[in-house]
Amino acid sequence: MAPTQAAPGTVLITGTTSGVGLYATKALVDRGWRVITANRNPLRAEAAAAKLGLPTGRSRQLKHLLMDLGDLESVKDGVNALFATLDGPLDALVCNAAVYLPRLSKPQRSAQGYEISMATNHFGHFLLIQLLLESLSCSSRPVWLGRSWGQEPPRMVMLGTVTANYKELGGKIPIPAPADLGDLSGLEQGFRDPISMANGKRFKPGKAYKDSKLCNMITTQELHKRYKDSPIIFSSLYPGCVANTRLFRNTPKLFQLLFPWFQKLITGGFVSQQLAGQRVAQVVADPEFGISGVHWSWGNRQRKNKQQFSQELSDRVTDPNTSKKVWDLTMQIVGLE
Repeated sequence: MAPTQAAPGTVLITGTTSGVGLYATKALVDRGWRVITANRNPLRAEAAAAKLGLPTGRSRQLKHLLMDLGDLESVKDGVNALFATLDGPLDALVCNAAVYLPRLSKPQRSAQGYEISMATNHFGHFLLIQLLLESLSCSSRPVWLGRSWGQEPPRMVMLGTVTANYKELGGKIPIPAPADLGDLSGLEQGFRDPISMANGKRFKPGKAYKDSKLCNMITTQELHKRYKDSPIIFSSLYPGCVANTRLFRNTPKLFQLLFPWFQKLITGGFVSQQLAGQRVAQVVADPEFGISGVHWSWGNRQRKNKQQFSQELSDRVTDPNTSKKVWDLTMQIVGLE
């Protein structure tokens, strides 16, 4: 085995029926990893994987798990089913699944009565992470260091976005509004009907998505701080603008037609689903990404062979008081306090 090359491990990836999650699954399977996917529709996940030539049926290398992240009970049931199939600890977790419903006129509610973007993108992933921390901390993936064997740390990887980071241009776009959790009064009041926004204000579906992704990135940074003595590497990434995924299927048809063109020819930010999936696999598997607390990025303009870097995060992500409050309130909402 080559120097600093870690052995493949076992990874759970959420949201793999299409897009970045699907291609991250392929990239990791191609590297020899055992991949377990978590989706609302495992049959659809298997069919999508099969179209890419990935194993089907009772393959040990690729399994598909039923889990609806918008339903906290489904998350718990999915974790129980996961533990029933594992013959060892989990080595990595990729939190990729997301819903984006920018055309809603009124909030759609989860099984527990929460606005669906926050419920799926933040609450479900937050609960999933908490339930898997112990398993991840027991990981012992070997890595060859050139002269001797070592142990590669387990990893929790969160898919982030420029729209949640005010340090980047995409985070400053005022339509419908930048990601901003305000005073968190909506979360403080329990986040159930009639509340649908973290700041307790009027429902804005596009902003609801941005706010949920901001919570994702806050969670990653807070995990890094709270578990600094843990072996787990907590990181997030923005792989580039994957402008042609099904994440945008609920946007206007004209937007779906023009957005990829705009990102390719005007901003230069466009990244293929395949390349984005490979970048996720790098953050999961490669030793050079084994740094906790980093938000990895390849920049807003894509160039051939461009290397990753640690992207500066705005105080909306890193403010300690806000982070602690988001953590504490989310723990209450998902039923862990």
